[in-house]
Amino acid sequence: MTGGVTGVFKIPDLRKKILFTLAMVVVYRLGTHIPVPGINAQALGWVLSQLQGTVFGLYDIFVGGALSRASVFALGVMPYISASIVFQLLGSVFPFLEKLQRDEEGRKKLNQYTRYATVGLAIIQAASIAVYLESQPPTEFGPIVLQPGLFFRLMTIFTLTAGTIFVMWLGEQITDRGIGNGISFIILIGCLDSTPQDFARTFQQARISSWLWLLIVAALVFVVYAAVVLMTMAIRKIPVQYPKRIVGRRMYGGQSTHIPLRLITAGVIPIIFAQSLIVFPSTFATFLKLPFLEWLQRYLSPGGWLYNLLYAVLIIFFTYFYTSIVFNPRDLADNMQRYGGFIPGIRPGEKTAAYIDRSLSLLTLPGALFLVVIALMPWLLMSAFRVPFYFGGTTLLIIVGVALDTLQQIEAHLVMRHYEGLVKGGKFLGRRFG
Repeated sequence: MTGGVTGVFKIPDLRKKILFTLAMVVVYRLGTHIPVPGINAQALGWVLSQLQGTVFGLYDIFVGGALSRASVFALGVMPYISASIVFQLLGSVFPFLEKLQRDEEGRKKLNQYTRYATVGLAIIQAASIAVYLESQPPTEFGPIVLQPGLFFRLMTIFTLTAGTIFVMWLGEQITDRGIGNGISFIILIGCLDSTPQDFARTFQQARISSWLWLLIVAALVFVVYAAVVLMTMAIRKIPVQYPKRIVGRRMYGGQSTHIPLRLITAGVIPIIFAQSLIVFPSTFATFLKLPFLEWLQRYLSPGGWLYNLLYAVLIIFFTYFYTSIVFNPRDLADNMQRYGGFIPGIRPGEKTAAYIDRSLSLLTLPGALFLVVIALMPWLLMSAFRVPFYFGGTTLLIIVGVALDTLQQIEAHLVMRHYEGLVKGGKFLGRRFG
């Protein structure tokens, strides 16, 4: 373990990537404390404190408290995620967009379209926020907007949209020049900002109830942590064999390897996608005083039956949908057949693709159900035990998932350059499942 950690700083390229990522994180954290001009941050913080446990409280977690601080990064990367969802869904409907997803140049063009859509969504959300803040009555700390009017609205739209563009750029820079997926990493930083407070409030409430509840909550947190780590790393190994080939005087092939199918191939993306879709309509429900939208806002509060049902359906849908995007059994089967590889007992080609697809589908269902349980865990526990449980399963899964993906990238760099991995014996990359 020590050798692996020291090896990180012995590789110039890896050291540069890690330091660059940390520098971008510092820039992001500084930006979350830069306020939007013309807003009474203390009054806004008081208003949002009354909305804890709603979609706005969850949104504030994802942006690292930037919303409650009236920061220029208040929208975070959520408009970008919403735009990405739209284009990925459209890609499965329109052949033109599906074709763009297949080659490098097409993906670059699709990313550009996603950026344009991000700016449009950010403008809409920023305008909604400006109108909503102006409509709020004065608080005990004074009015939220110091000088309402057209200038304030334009300034807020410009500032929040520019903040979203900058955060999106930070995420892309981390992906290109740092370690891990930049957008997921920024969400991770936001979740880490609130996690210590969630722990403290949960244990404080449990201690007030009784010491027995405190022990139960501590045990639950430990079990959930262990389950998330194990399920995130769990894989099923499908054996693959390659025949021997003689080229000149040398013999090649004859190897036995495996295809690692992850239990949760989509990672934390389904929860992030589902959360962003739930937050987006609720935003308009708060800003536009229409009867249907007010009904939607009332029943889409976290813990409500409609919220739980819709959240679960969206998580399951995006788990299957995103898995189909990142893992293509047909391409894998074609590559295996091209190099002479085969699964014992399965004919190459169509049969192999069907077998891999069936195996992946059987794994994806329990993985999706696990994501649902983890995401709804706080509300289920509060309903069952009548004890406030502020420690969110969603934030936990994001923290563990993004952290493991980042550590796996570091591990791959170390092993590729013949250094000892972060875990001795190189067993960090996955645990066998089935």
